Parts: sequence; structure tokens; C-alpha cells
Amino acid sequence: MTAPVRLLGVLLALVLLAAVGPGRAAAEDGGSEAAGEDKTAALVPPYEGRAGFEPVNAIDVAVLAELRRRGIQPSHRCSDEVFIRRLHIDVIGTLPDPVRVAAFLGDRSEDKRAQLVEEVLAREEYADLWTLKWCDLLRVKAEFPINLWPNGVQAYRRWIFDSIKANRPYDAFVRDLLTSSGSNFRVPPVNFYRAVQDRSAGGLAGAVALTFMGSRFERWPKARQKGMAAFFSRVAYKKTAEWKEEIIIPDPEPRPPLKATFPDGTAVTIAPSEDPRRVFADWLLDRKNPALARSLANRVWSWLMGRGVVHEPDDLRDDNPPVNAALLAALERALVAADFDVKALFRLILNSRTYQGSPIPQSQDPQAEALFAHYALRRLDAEVLIDALCRLDGRGENYLSQVPEPFTILRGLTRTVRLADGSITSPFLEMFGRPSRDTGLESERNNEPTDAQSLYLLNSSDVHRRLLNSRWLRRLVQRYGRKHTTLARYIYLTLLSRQPMPLELGTAVQHIRANSKKPQEPAVDLAWALINTKEFLYRH
Repeated sequence: MTAPVRLLGVLLALVLLAAVGPGRAAAEDGGSEAAGEDKTAALVPPYEGRAGFEPVNAIDVAVLAELRRRGIQPSHRCSDEVFIRRLHIDVIGTLPDPVRVAAFLGDRSEDKRAQLVEEVLAREEYADLWTLKWCDLLRVKAEFPINLWPNGVQAYRRWIFDSIKANRPYDAFVRDLLTSSGSNFRVPPVNFYRAVQDRSAGGLAGAVALTFMGSRFERWPKARQKGMAAFFSRVAYKKTAEWKEEIIIPDPEPRPPLKATFPDGTAVTIAPSEDPRRVFADWLLDRKNPALARSLANRVWSWLMGRGVVHEPDDLRDDNPPVNAALLAALERALVAADFDVKALFRLILNSRTYQGSPIPQSQDPQAEALFAHYALRRLDAEVLIDALCRLDGRGENYLSQVPEPFTILRGLTRTVRLADGSITSPFLEMFGRPSRDTGLESERNNEPTDAQSLYLLNSSDVHRRLLNSRWLRRLVQRYGRKHTTLARYIYLTLLSRQPMPLELGTAVQHIRANSKKPQEPAVDLAWALINTKEFLYRH
């Protein structure tokens, strides 16, 4: 057994022992304590603090009311160490800088978490990560079966990025996607209509329903499908002399008045001079219509909390009700009141006591996670994980598209989350569940752990090479190679955003001291062990 594997076994045992406490305590208490009451005996340092569930906004009021109704004990508030790491991964897709972590942990101001939320939302990486998310949903992919081609992909991705960076109101963003006309190279939002496999009226209507209403069109009654499809029956595609360019416009051929029916059952007759897409957009974006706000509010909640108030987040329907109707209504109202300012919705969620809950449950009720009694554990997205590994050696990743139209190579991409084209991939991204961007479904992304992933992280020569060549690790060893305790502390602070617990520190120092003649080797062992822990690989 190799040194890093032996060390990993010890560290995992320590983490497991630490996690036993709250589960055992909850079982003994039968989960019967009143919601909101502090249970300090079950604390698990360094993952949670002593604060109980004290509502700070409408989100918390709705969540706590439902938990009390069901007799479910909410989790403690997460620790500052957990919060800073969680916030950076969830909002900007990167691990926090250890210097910033140390400063945050040393800050004694009461509003430091709210200040950190503002700081992180203002960073450009926010636009990078949420552009990636929208590129998944909008099927931004050059090759088969979407076939936007590289020029279309780059224009589309840049438009999405600029919109998110400028915090453009979501309803204005959607209006451009639904109603724009022109060249897909020069008017980027028209790529919404090109990036659909089925360009029939029903196919386009299905893409609209899925993306902006969070609804599976194929499950609708046939009459309802037909009524909505009519709004997209006059979208025309025209080739140009430029390679792979396409013009998307309302059909210019003379047509009689068009009869269509909105999804709510309201019939409408559209004059030949009107663009039916604009008529539909006016209905969808009307502030009295809850469809748009409800869908986005549910998606954003799912992205930040691990599951939607309605699950799956793109399967809103009458027979799939929200687990907490008051919570979904509060999110929807907040988004509309903020004039569809998406950052305002993020800010509300991120500052809530619900989002800042510990990942360690205080109740054995099987519905606790679905009702947001604690933060849901889930593995890092593939792009975020490879970026974290790239950060170790200070070099970017190489990517290529093997479809030669044109053959594409990207060398040393500094952040994989900036990768525009869903066709350009790597074995790592495929192994760790990156979506194919063929359907726009949330379920295309697969974050379930596999044996192949575990073997890669434990045995891969790629991971070993990154650690051996790590500029970050080399600098630490050069500076603290003889200060074994300090070296171990900095490795923990960088990879896990916290200081090691006493037992962890003792184990790590013992290993470094036993191999002190070549301090780079035990430092590599420790880093390799830590990146194989769930604490590194998972959002928590």
C-alpha cells in the first residue's frame, strides 16, 4: 500500500468518527426536538457552529414553518470555514484563496457573511460559471446533433456572458432569445432557434416550454401542444453564401391570420403582419403570468440548494407539486419585485439561514433533505473539479474537438468553466458527467460518483504528475519544509479551506516528519490524500 493511500485511510477514519456524533444523537432523540432549538451536544467541528435556525428573510420563514409542521429538526448553522468554501464553489466555481480564507476566519464583524456574498457576486468568475450553466440549457454546441458551428458558438456564448456580467434583467434576456431575427453569426440570440434538433413548430415550442417554463412539452395534452406550437409555426431559416451561416426570421410568405392558444387556454388570432413569437413573448413576460418567474426561481434554488422546490427543476406540472408551496411563492415574488434582477434572487438565497445550514442533518426523517432541513451534499461539477486540480500545478487543461470541421485545439485553458463549445471535451469531463448539451435537460449533467472516478483520483498518473509539478506545493515546501506543522496547516487551508483538526494535524505531521529528508514527497502524499476525501470532492 502506497504512502498516500495509507494516509488517506487514516484521514478518512478521522472524518468518519467526527461525523458519527450528530446522527447518533438524532437517533437517540428521535428527531423530536422543537425546530429552532439549539442542540450544542451534537456539534461537529469544524463543519458547524452553535447557532440554531433563526429566520432572517421570507425564505427561512417558509422553510421553518414547513419543518415545524412536520416535526423535523433543522440543521445547525454551518461554520465560517464551510460557508466561504461553499459560497465560492456554488457562485463562482472555484476554491477560495487561502489568504482570503484566513482573513475571513479572523474577521469578527457580524455582517461578514453578507459582505462576502457581495464580494463574490461582484467577481467576473460569477459570469463565467453561470454562462456555463446557461450554455448547458441553451445547447451551445458546434457539432452534431445541434450544429451551431464554431462561429455561432463563440457569438452565442459571448452574448450570454455579456448579459450575465451586466446582470441584464432576465425577462429582457428571454425576450431577445424568443423574438430576435437575423444572422446567427451577427445576432447571437437567434441561435436559440438554431440550437434545437427538431425545428418543427412542435420542436421549437418544446424547447421554449422546457427552457423558460420548466415544463416537459411532450407530457402536455395534444390540444395544448398544438395551440402553443402555432406560435412557432412561422419561423423561417435561410442559408447564406457564408460558410454555415443561417438567417432566422418570421416567414415572409403571405399568410392568413393565425389561430393559436396560450398554454393557459386563452385563444388568440394573430394578424399576418405580426410576428407570432412576439405575441407569445408578451404573454410569457407579462408580470401577471407566474410561469417565467416560477420556472427561474425554482431553477436557481435547485442550482444553489441541490434540488428544486419542484423536483426535477425542469418538470413543473400540476401533478408534480412543490414540496413547499409557500417557499416557491416567496422566491417567485422576490424575483418579480426585483424586476427580474437575478443577482437579487441569488443575494436573497445566499443570505438566508436555509442556505447557510450545516450539511449534517439533525433529523432522521427521510424527507429532511427534500424539505431543506440541511444543505445537500453533492459532488463538484466536472468543470469545477478539473479547474481545482489545474490550480495545483498552475497550468491549464488542453482540449480538442476531433470533428474536423474545423479541427479545434485549445491549449492551456485557464478555466474549463470558460469552455464555450459542448463539442470540445476530454476524457476527464466525460468521466465526471459533463452534459452533452443535446437536449437542454438538467438531468444531462451526471454528478453521481463512479468506481472509474475513484480509481482515477487514487491511481491516475495525471493527478500524481500535477502534484509533483505543483508550483503551489513546491513554494510551500521551500518556505515551510522544516516547519512540519505549518506546512500541513497550509495544505489543509488551501484544499479544504480550514485548519486541520488536532487528530488530523498529528497524523499529517507524523507522516511529514517520518519522510523529512525529502519533504516534497510527504507534502504530495498529504495533498493527494486530501483531494480523495469527500470533503474536497463534494459541495458541503
